[in-house]
Amino acid sequence: MHSREVQLQAFDRLLTIMDELRTQCPWDKKQTMETLRHLTIEETYELGDAILEHDLEEVKKELGDLLLHIVFYAKIGSETKDFDIADVANEICDKLINRHPHIYGDIDVANAEEVERNWENIKLKEGKKSVLEGVPKGLPSLVKANRIQDKVAGVGFDWEKPEQVWEKVQEELAEFQEEIKSQNKQRMEAEFGDVLFSMVNYARFMEINPENALERTNKKFIKRFQYLESKAKENGKSLKEMTLAEMDVYWNEAKAL
Repeated sequence: MHSREVQLQAFDRLLTIMDELRTQCPWDKKQTMETLRHLTIEETYELGDAILEHDLEEVKKELGDLLLHIVFYAKIGSETKDFDIADVANEICDKLINRHPHIYGDIDVANAEEVERNWENIKLKEGKKSVLEGVPKGLPSLVKANRIQDKVAGVGFDWEKPEQVWEKVQEELAEFQEEIKSQNKQRMEAEFGDVLFSMVNYARFMEINPENALERTNKKFIKRFQYLESKAKENGKSLKEMTLAEMDVYWNEAKAL
């Protein structure tokens, strides 16, 4: 791996290139924080895909894309004299030092759970009115549910045992089944939401990231379905012409791969 000096030289090179692009490239000159926003979100998802695929070469590339965006936002901030990359770096350094008193202060902790509880309590002391203030409104619902539960658990609002959470899942499933009988779509949706929320909570107790788990299942399904499509095409058939029994043959083949 590279020395700290080489790493800093590489970062300085990126800052220099950003300066040049901002003054010389027509596309880069016209960008604003608003126009970059959706691209940053896209790059974040691409990084997430690469991580799930365990493609470290792609992870490296996607991290570079995200780093470019961070530098780009800081460059725009410097042009309006609001902040620059030094302010960005120092802000996060100060936050990390303040929120890790067990490293930079005189607080003792026994495990990661205590670190998390301290983190949430420190944020409240910093002026936040709610531990849930830090959950972005625009997060996908599954990710948001997981973050909400993480944060409230950090201040002690949590179940004691996984068995209690599983009982809650079963309770919510039973309530959902009852609403299915009524065929009231609004109440069915509400109870289904409760089922999902409780399942996310159970996943947390099992130390499973629900977003990662579901995305891996999505990828698995896509791979198997595309195998089914390719086999049907090889045999000169469209899926609409095939019976479910015929499809199952190829589906089981895909599962065995």
